[in-house]
Amino acid sequence: MKFFIDTANLEEIKQAQDLGVLDGVTTNPSLMAKEGITGDKNVMQHYKDICAIVDDNVSAEVISTDFDGMVKEGEILAALNDKIVVKIPMIKDGIKALKYFSDKGIRTNCTLIFSAGQALLAAKAGANYVSPFLGRLDDIGADSFGLIEDIRLIFDNYGYETEILAASIRNTTHIVECAKIGADVMTGPLSSILGLLKHPLTDSGLAQFLADHKKAAGK
Repeated sequence: MKFFIDTANLEEIKQAQDLGVLDGVTTNPSLMAKEGITGDKNVMQHYKDICAIVDDNVSAEVISTDFDGMVKEGEILAALNDKIVVKIPMIKDGIKALKYFSDKGIRTNCTLIFSAGQALLAAKAGANYVSPFLGRLDDIGADSFGLIEDIRLIFDNYGYETEILAASIRNTTHIVECAKIGADVMTGPLSSILGLLKHPLTDSGLAQFLADHKKAAGK
């Protein structure tokens, strides 16, 4: 499973990269605004800064919702760096844009996926990633893990190479369950990734080992 971090915070991205397990970054306008990044010039520079930190896979989202606008923005984003993956919304013109970019060899991530049918359309249009939003489905009592399972089954049935990018990850349970049912990628906050490190028996075991070593060393 690939690990992406969902943030625009450069320090958090550096921490995840230094951990040695980071495969990419996902961002969106809300995350940019959270970091105080506004204005087209500053946003573009920020994407370049992110690309300078990570090895690959930086999802950069278009703002337009019409085909021509998405194509124009997507081409500008893709030209920033070969690591950029253009993030396209799951709408009718978005499907057309996915096909356009696929034909041009530009990688895409179809975002705001909430059904298996949406994921199927995106895969047929050539999306490299589809992003089902687990946390938002949980909020309305929907079966988010069931959706991942359905998409996995459909993609495997027909040999789609589109990767399932589990988004809106909020905790370690989301990560582990998605890994168990076959999501290709997870994207979430640094806290969820670091949360995988934690277990009370690890903490108590390490404390005991250190105490025993101290005794054996006569300290």
